[in-house]
Amino acid sequence: MSVVSSIVLVFVLKIVVFLWWRPRRIEQHFSKQGIKGPPYHLFIGNLKELVGLTLKASSHPLMPSSHNILPRVLSFYHHWKKIYGASFLVWFGPTARLTISDPALIREIFILKSDCFEKNESPPLVRKLEGDGLLTLKGEKWAHHRKIMTPTFYVENLKLMMPMMEKSVTEMLEKWSTMSNAAGKVEIEVSKWFQGLAEEVITRMAFGSSYEEGRVIFQLQAQQMVHATDSFQKVFIPGYRFLPTKKNRISWRLDTQIRKSLMTLIDERRKLSSANGEVMSAEEKPYDLLEHMIRANLKGPNHQMITVHDMVEECKTIFFAGKDTTSNLMTWTTILLAMHPQWQELAREEVLRVCGARDIPGKDDLPKLKLLGMILNESLRLYPPAVATIRRTKTDVQLEDLDIPRGIELLVPIVAVHHDSLLWGHDATSFNPARFAQGVAHAAKHPMAFMPFGLGARRCIGQNLAVLQAKLAIAMMLQRFSFDLAPSYRHAPTVLMLLYPQYGAPIIFRKL
Repeated sequence: MSVVSSIVLVFVLKIVVFLWWRPRRIEQHFSKQGIKGPPYHLFIGNLKELVGLTLKASSHPLMPSSHNILPRVLSFYHHWKKIYGASFLVWFGPTARLTISDPALIREIFILKSDCFEKNESPPLVRKLEGDGLLTLKGEKWAHHRKIMTPTFYVENLKLMMPMMEKSVTEMLEKWSTMSNAAGKVEIEVSKWFQGLAEEVITRMAFGSSYEEGRVIFQLQAQQMVHATDSFQKVFIPGYRFLPTKKNRISWRLDTQIRKSLMTLIDERRKLSSANGEVMSAEEKPYDLLEHMIRANLKGPNHQMITVHDMVEECKTIFFAGKDTTSNLMTWTTILLAMHPQWQELAREEVLRVCGARDIPGKDDLPKLKLLGMILNESLRLYPPAVATIRRTKTDVQLEDLDIPRGIELLVPIVAVHHDSLLWGHDATSFNPARFAQGVAHAAKHPMAFMPFGLGARRCIGQNLAVLQAKLAIAMMLQRFSFDLAPSYRHAPTVLMLLYPQYGAPIIFRKL
């Protein structure tokens, strides 16, 4: 009995320390440094207030052409910044997160002292969805995978994929033309079409000739995403993922199907690569992601091999991270050009001057579309795919005057930094692509103020693909159509892991 009592006592003490004593100690530590925040509540932290602020902010759409989205998509930061300042503590359950929006400190986190930080753990359902790939890997394994996968995303390799991208965009735009009425006008909900386009390109980039099999796998993953999106809003309960709830059972079934299908596909490709035994020249054909991973195994020693399990996880990661990032960039850029017809016309004039009225933009044409590049950057500034990012301290660390203990999570509110008038000027919430005329480094008062794809060594590996595909698609749209917001459009940016238009993006297209 005494042994049992001791075990129970130790267990209770650990819970008390985790849920009460440690949060109080952290609050006191930061209070001494002048950093405060909303008070911690046992177990739930500030989740009740967070949900309330989010529901209130999302209950009404914004004005039709307003880009002041911070109060809506990061309502807790907007609200508590006014009370506690730019840096404050907020509690996601018993987990403390310190908000950091100073570009000088952001530079230390992502570049100067990046070895002191690591990515935080995603909720279990989300981790199943995003895969145990580059998004979540750490240390030497992350560096090894990054080295293997990076050549797939080299600009020169992506340019070799342009004929496939051009074919996909052309087929989409021809369908829009066919759907037009007698007046040459059609209403399109572009976000769904762009998701399909991005899915097709990502699937071909990942699986190449195995496109059809890969597409089925990614459709299963899209179903799985539905059951993961609400995980960010809930308190993490240890062991909950093992309970046979309805959502968990569906997630388990989908994960099993995805894993089995991917392993079959990878095994078939490995046999084919071993049989051929030759490495294709990049001048002959672009490498797809799967080919790069398999070839790395054929050429490297055992300790540098990437396992079939790792290949499965990386394929899941690239689809999760790539599909919606790219489709959202195309969606928000189209919305912005529909809202601002003067910039749409300037962009069209550039495209017609460089590419002609009907010629498909070639790989040498896209770099010449400087204005369109500025428009895409301004779209990424105002509507970044991820509205915030999180890093966790691996050790005690000093950021200028801030003493931050090991295990504290730092929340960097990307959208707040992108909309900060002290960094971007009085028109920070206005659509003004001209601010990028001298390049990204000179667009704001600090070079770290622009980070739509992250910063430092862990910057998004698919950045080049997203921008290239978006630039090609928007350029080809401008050649064929003029477009405006549909009367049914409601301007309501919202966050479902990434930044989406809550009610879709209906756009009226008119043939030129």
